[in-house]
Amino acid sequence: MEDFINKFDPTTEDENDQVSRRIRRLSLHLTPSPYSSVNENQLEMLTCAKTKLLDVNTSMLSDYMRGKNREIQERVFDFFNSRPDLQTPIEISKIEHRELCMRQLLALVKEAGIKPFRYVSEDPAKYFAIAEAIGSVDMSLGIKMGVQFSLWGGSVINLGTKKHKDKYYEGIDNMDYVGCFAMTELHHGSNVQGLQTTATFDHITDEFIIDTPNDGAIKWWIGNAAVHGKFASVFARLILPTHDARGSSDMGVHAFIVPIRDMKTHETLPGIEIHDCGHKVGLNGVDNGALRFRSVRIPRDNLLNRFGDVSRDGKYTSSLPSINKRFAATLGELVGGRVGLAYSSNGVLKIAVTIAVRYSLLRQQFGPPKQPEISILDYQSQQHKLMPMLASTYAFHFATLYLVEKYSEMKKSHDEQVVADVHALSAGLKAYVTSYTAKSLSVCREACGGHGYAAVNQFGSLRNDHDIFQTFEGDNTVLLQQVAGDLLKQYQEKFRGGTLAVTWNYLRDSMGTYLSQPNPVTARWEGEDHLRDPNFQLDAFRYRTSRLLQSVALRLRKHSKTLGSFGAWNRCLNHLLTLAESHIETVILAKFIEAVQSCPEGNTRAALKLVCDLYALERIWKDIGTYRNVDYVAPNKAKAIHKLTDYLSFQVKSVSRELVDAFDLPDNVTRAPIGMKSEAYTHYTQYVGF
Repeated sequence: MEDFINKFDPTTEDENDQVSRRIRRLSLHLTPSPYSSVNENQLEMLTCAKTKLLDVNTSMLSDYMRGKNREIQERVFDFFNSRPDLQTPIEISKIEHRELCMRQLLALVKEAGIKPFRYVSEDPAKYFAIAEAIGSVDMSLGIKMGVQFSLWGGSVINLGTKKHKDKYYEGIDNMDYVGCFAMTELHHGSNVQGLQTTATFDHITDEFIIDTPNDGAIKWWIGNAAVHGKFASVFARLILPTHDARGSSDMGVHAFIVPIRDMKTHETLPGIEIHDCGHKVGLNGVDNGALRFRSVRIPRDNLLNRFGDVSRDGKYTSSLPSINKRFAATLGELVGGRVGLAYSSNGVLKIAVTIAVRYSLLRQQFGPPKQPEISILDYQSQQHKLMPMLASTYAFHFATLYLVEKYSEMKKSHDEQVVADVHALSAGLKAYVTSYTAKSLSVCREACGGHGYAAVNQFGSLRNDHDIFQTFEGDNTVLLQQVAGDLLKQYQEKFRGGTLAVTWNYLRDSMGTYLSQPNPVTARWEGEDHLRDPNFQLDAFRYRTSRLLQSVALRLRKHSKTLGSFGAWNRCLNHLLTLAESHIETVILAKFIEAVQSCPEGNTRAALKLVCDLYALERIWKDIGTYRNVDYVAPNKAKAIHKLTDYLSFQVKSVSRELVDAFDLPDNVTRAPIGMKSEAYTHYTQYVGF
């Protein structure tokens, strides 16, 4: 840490002189930091005052955040606002909701002329922007759109070849070919390699025979299956007959296009059983169903053969040498679902935070004796609940934008290193963001008291519809283990002299530094300029990740001698999950800092810097025990971090209205009467009937 230490003059700190320290800290509220790694024109310090600290231009901030795809989102919002018949009512039955979602999606494509499928490969950023907007209109609609275009459609264009695109693209695009993505089975969800459905090649008829060998292999939770789907991408084990004693050869999991309903009559086709998975906790506009196959024959051409093919005479060919390589390539092409969930989950969080902040500014409760009541957001406890959450929403916004950029790069370049990077990053961000959002939805409801419990104010439907985001496209606990596994792989590469993926660069650049003994001088610095320096914040995050990585590597090595690799992994599982979360938080902060530094407008940049500092210091304080245990932070510094976090929450509160307004969500999207931009109580009483 030599360069880092030399940036500061420790003689300016006098631990025993409390008065001098207080004077210095007060003066720092009024002057820019001389130690910032960014020039002072980029990161203006904020004026300490009880009134509004910044004149935030909401329009500029919104333009900076939403970028070039703002227009397509506004087209979505405007279309549904102009069509009251397509707006989802508060109370609606499962059957009615499913039919409404289908009408909504058809209207989007055929009437509004917005065709998301063409952007899945051509412009993923625009596709995900549409998905976020659609999910804001109705989360069930957003998921149904994802099933049709990202999952079913994506499997055809990403796993198939030209013959499949020529045959199916137009029908998927215009909604004539409504389809399903039949991967998950009753006994297997996350363990895709354990799927049991079979596709056995019959060389006599030149067909594959799709079979469900037992009840555990029934395809389950398949969106679009119960009512609307006509096709399914079925993931099954490709079985080739052999002439030796084995009788057959298992080539691993492949995807097959299987028609499930008649195109004209919509009747279920022979050999296929379809059952309704029933009423769910949320997302009841999506018709999830279960599929069983009994010797269903499909043409050989229905194998999606990008990574493996079967010839007329039953010979298997592939450009990839092993089942594991083919499996990895197949799942790598389907990673867009995780990217979309991370991005859309933050869209849900934006809605919830907007409602909670606006209501907290409006609602008045108690106050000093014989004086007017004050807003509940003036209370420190409410600030503590909502302001770090608002800061996290901004942090996730820039992190998921970066993820989309990397995914778009991957789709264009097909570079193996970028593919690996996107796979790990999408797994980590999907898990982290969706888990955080799920918890935050309950906090937002509680922060709005009894009125938050009214269905019309949206928290119930948002919470219920979003909850499954933690499970589908990969269970969050499983995904975090993938991130931890990749970290350990990178750790090994570091000491073998190999190259590291982009996301892990800080391990390559600074592993030795982060694993050295913490410096006792910097551990005591508590000035606001130091704590708000992005170098300190990022170093703290990286130090924690590096320590966790080193310690879990040593623990795994120790336990594997007696428990084996699987037993050792299980013994260290909680440690591994903490490591993965720490790494993802490091990536999130790094991208937030970059976004602040890239912002061209002064006050907008200052507002983002304020929010970024709150995100960083609140996360450090939440895990202060870890830093204290290794003497990275001395007691006086820990106390200073706590105090500054509370103060930054107060500062963010004073511009919180502008910060949520910058999300640019129209009232017809937030929908909650208590979350309207104006006259919220009037809207609420009118809803009840006054």
